[in-house]
Amino acid sequence: MKRLLTILALAVTVFTAGAQVKEDFVTAPNVQTGKEYPKVNSERRVRVRINAPEAQSVKLDICNAVYDLRKEADGFWVGESAPLDEGFHYYQIIIDGAYVPDPSSLYYYGVARWSSGVDVPAHDEDFYALKNVPQGEVREIYYWSPTNNAMRHCYVYLPAEYDKNPTKRYPVLYLQHGGGEDETGWSVQGKTAQIIDNLLAEGKCVPMIIVMENGSWRIEGQQAPGQRQGGGMSLPSDWFQGFANTLTKDLIPMIDARYRTIPDNAHRAMAGLSMGGMETKEIGLRYPEVFSSLGIFSGGEISPEEAASFKGFKENSKLIFVSYGSRELNGGRDIQANAEKMRSAGYNAHTYVSPNTAHEWQSWRRALYNFAQLLFK
Repeated sequence: MKRLLTILALAVTVFTAGAQVKEDFVTAPNVQTGKEYPKVNSERRVRVRINAPEAQSVKLDICNAVYDLRKEADGFWVGESAPLDEGFHYYQIIIDGAYVPDPSSLYYYGVARWSSGVDVPAHDEDFYALKNVPQGEVREIYYWSPTNNAMRHCYVYLPAEYDKNPTKRYPVLYLQHGGGEDETGWSVQGKTAQIIDNLLAEGKCVPMIIVMENGSWRIEGQQAPGQRQGGGMSLPSDWFQGFANTLTKDLIPMIDARYRTIPDNAHRAMAGLSMGGMETKEIGLRYPEVFSSLGIFSGGEISPEEAASFKGFKENSKLIFVSYGSRELNGGRDIQANAEKMRSAGYNAHTYVSPNTAHEWQSWRRALYNFAQLLFK
């Protein structure tokens, strides 16, 4: 009897879950050519369909949760997530315990591997939509780094007007990815070019060059790039110095020599998300003669006491911008209160909180959108 009740309860659960899922799924924009899945519905659930006829178990791993898929008669496994936050999410498929990308989705470098990704429609996605406006360019650059005795790789965004104004010079933003990501992150997942193109078309930001390099680092003995996205790892005091040397000794001189920049700190900014935000803070405090504007997205904040302890920082600081997703602040951090203290101490401090998002790309897309409108003005 007990077993019968358990089976009935399970059947009711499955039926109820199925009844609750709204069947208005549409194909997500992140599919490979000719593919139908992943799909997203109006409840912001993601549905996948995987061909694995010989598998014993197939699961969907997305947003720190794992969902069992249902096997159909044709050998495909189908299932969906719970409702998710708006924006971009990495995900993996687990087939008999092996983590693999979804063969139907586009691939993105994140969480220290090539992963699948899906965009859940956002109410404000218009600001990063691809529109019929003047289009800038994202150029792929290889260059020699004496500091590393190796070739390096970066991406450079140039505004649409760059080649049409051969004598005009431009300010530069150095924009960093997070831990477990690389230099592709901001131009692909972050939609940097679309955000800036749209802002420029609306007259809301200053034309600028944006440089996206690989800021990953390693602690000796570790295989994965260094990251600290929720605490728990002790960082060496100079963890950021290797990239600081690459940035100041190799990358910036190369960019200033190759492009028409305004090569002074008043026209140079640094920003980043998570690990990149932490790098921005540490490097920005120590190199005020290089950067005058800082954007820290989900990567900490600067207190008046910290700022005062670094020689030349206050005299050179033009803008300090701190941003988080609202779900990241549930622990009680009050970034606005700290910004008020910074303003009282004489700094141009701004904050932005992304509504109903966590440590994820929608928070950082919105952060860039708001930060760019304050830069170089």
